[in-house]
Parts: sequence; C-alpha cells; structure tokens
Amino acid sequence: MSEAISAVIPLPHDSLAEISADRAPRRARPATTEPGWARALLILGALAFLLAFLLLPLVLVFVEALRGGWAAFLTAIREPDALAAIRLTLLVTAIVVPLNLVFGVAAAWAVSKHEFPGKRWLVTLIDLPFAVSPVVAGLIFVLIFGAQGWAWPIIDEGWRVSLPLLGEVTLQLPKIIFALPGIVLATIFVTFPFIARELMPLMEQQGTDEELAALSLGASGWQTFWRVTLPNIRWALLYGVLLCSARALGEFGAVSVVSGHIRGRTNTLPLHVEILYNEYAYSAAFAAASLLALSALLTLALKSYLEWRHGEALAANHRH
Repeated sequence: MSEAISAVIPLPHDSLAEISADRAPRRARPATTEPGWARALLILGALAFLLAFLLLPLVLVFVEALRGGWAAFLTAIREPDALAAIRLTLLVTAIVVPLNLVFGVAAAWAVSKHEFPGKRWLVTLIDLPFAVSPVVAGLIFVLIFGAQGWAWPIIDEGWRVSLPLLGEVTLQLPKIIFALPGIVLATIFVTFPFIARELMPLMEQQGTDEELAALSLGASGWQTFWRVTLPNIRWALLYGVLLCSARALGEFGAVSVVSGHIRGRTNTLPLHVEILYNEYAYSAAFAAASLLALSALLTLALKSYLEWRHGEALAANHRH
C-alpha cells in the first residue's frame, strides 16, 4: 500500500517510516515511571504491612482461642456471662439495624430527591458520628440521662400532665444509663451514617426522572418507592446494612461508657472480652474475641461477594 501511495504521490522516506510506525501496534505504557525494583519494593512493603498488622493478629486470635483445645473453647463460649453477652450483642444489633435502615432511607430520600432549607446542615449532622469520638458520644448520653443529667427528673419521678380525657397522667422515661436503652442509643449514634451515606450518592446520580414518570402514570407514593426506587437501590441498601451490622456488633467505646459493665446484664461481647482480659483469663478472652473475628470475616466475605456480583451498582456510590 505504501508503494502504491509513493508511486502516485512521491513521499519522502521519513514520511513512509512515520506512517509504518503509526500503523504498528503500540505497547501500553505503564501508569508510573518508577523502575521495576521500586514497584516490587512497594508491593512487598504493602504485603508485609498487611501480614504484620492484619493477618498475623487475626491468626493469633484463633491460635490463642484454641490453645486449650476445643473443650476449653466451648466451655468459654457456653459460660453464662458469655452467652448473656452474645444475646445482648445480637439483640442490640437487631434493634439498631432496622431503625438505621428506616432513618437511612428517609434521610437519603430527603437529601437526594428534594431541595429544602437546611439541607447542608442535615448532611453535616449525618456525618457527625464520623468526627465525634464514640467515648465522647457515650459521655454525652451520660450527661443527659445520668443521675446528674437534665433528663433525670423525668426518669426518676416522671412528669405529671393533665389531659382533657385521661386526667392527670405521669410521663416517665425508662432507665437509660446502665440499661439496654442506653446501649441502643449509643450504638444508634455511632452507626446511623452508614446506610444513609451509602444511599445518598446513588440516589442523587439516579435523579428523579423514573419516580416522576411513575407518578405521572398514576402510581402512588408508596407504589413508586416499592416498585421504582427500592429496586434501584437494593444492592447499595444491602451493602449499607452489612456495614451497619458489622459496626454495631463490634462497637466498644460508646457502649463502654453507658453500659456500666454489669456482668450478665449490660456487657456486650466486646466488653466481655475486655473484662476477661483484665482478669487474666486469656483463653476465655480470646475465645470470645474469635467470635467477633468470625463475624468480621463473614462481613468481609459478604462485602466481597456484593462487590464482585454487583460491582457496577456499588461503584456508583464511591465515585462521588
């Protein structure tokens, strides 16, 4: 072809060489210009860090948990205080996750589908638990609902009000600090951003065209949500629920402040591990900690599956 072109239109030899070079397949250039040994050193450094600070401690947890054999492991797990801690942890998670699910969907819907005064303030408040220490959050609840808090009179004596039909009624809050309600409140505070933060970028990217089309065709608000909005956000919603559950299972700081560390009553599984370790019951402490490690590994496996199976739907959340 180049000979035919040169026969009709004389071309210099250098031009023919440039044309041939342009037609030749080009090799992909590396993303970085560092030499190979530098890239290998960085990869080895990252692998060494993961091995030393993530994999090795995780392996040691299971090694120490099983050091005394399966019989000692099962004895530590079946101990009454351990079973009470496991039940309380699962109960708190079962209460917190549905509440955060409702709040997260409602907050994401309001932020992504509507414009209203104070919208930026709402987003800032949603991100507040990421900036506030969990210990500080627990202390705030103690200052509000504790024996010296401003809400204590309503908890201790109640608030008497007169209602037209019911007469005089006493409104009294249940005991919150050193009880289940305080643990639930503290866990809600540290976990409520996860679902909302997973949904808001995706719902903002999707816009309101499909919802408006459904409404124009006669669908009600609930029908639009269940048949249009929810199917579009279901995998991101499941991803957020997964993260929220993992955070609720492993929460320590805020719960430690409001629980009172009452054995068999207000000790969650992380607090039970701390108490056993402080009492030098290392085998039992690592046995209880292995349950938390197993829950973390299960969460990681489900997270990896969701990213592999529905990566495109989830990647939209993290591009913003």
